[in-house]
Amino acid sequence: MGTSVNPDLAALTGDYTLDPVHTTIGFVARHAMVTNVKGQFRDFTGTLHLDGADPAKSTASLDVTMESIDTGNADRDGHLRSSDFFRIDEFPRMTFRSTSAEALGGDDYRITGDLTIVGTTRPITIDLEFNGVAKDPFGNERVGFEGKTQLLRSDWGLTWNAALETGGVLVSDKIKLNFDISAIRNT
Repeated sequence: MGTSVNPDLAALTGDYTLDPVHTTIGFVARHAMVTNVKGQFRDFTGTLHLDGADPAKSTASLDVTMESIDTGNADRDGHLRSSDFFRIDEFPRMTFRSTSAEALGGDDYRITGDLTIVGTTRPITIDLEFNGVAKDPFGNERVGFEGKTQLLRSDWGLTWNAALETGGVLVSDKIKLNFDISAIRNT
């Protein structure tokens, strides 16, 4: 497979800041073996350095405030913030720091980095699709990416669960992460 760089991307070399109003960091967990619980983090900061000519030199950094977890259910969110899960009093942030990036061809890219949750750091790989570039009505140059990955929460020591009478467990180990990213070029 060729790794030709999207020519639009070559012109985008520079530093960008995630726009939290137009960026979503979401997750999906299987609940009670039969349904999906979706949620997102509402408070985060992030930066991108894009190197359009040599995507391998691109970098990304993300800091998420764990208190901002939102699954649409206050009791569940409170449980997720507690000592059973994210222990936000002790570990208020989740962080991602990229360690490598690669162009896969066309609009597809892959970024690998260190994800730190509750004091444990492990590598993850995120597949990204470049959605394009646009100037917004305020004159900002924006880039868009969609990304996804999945992880086993047990790899970060997040093992709380409850057995179901019918067999199985309340919360899946596998968690899907979804990113819908809008970033503004720094002036």
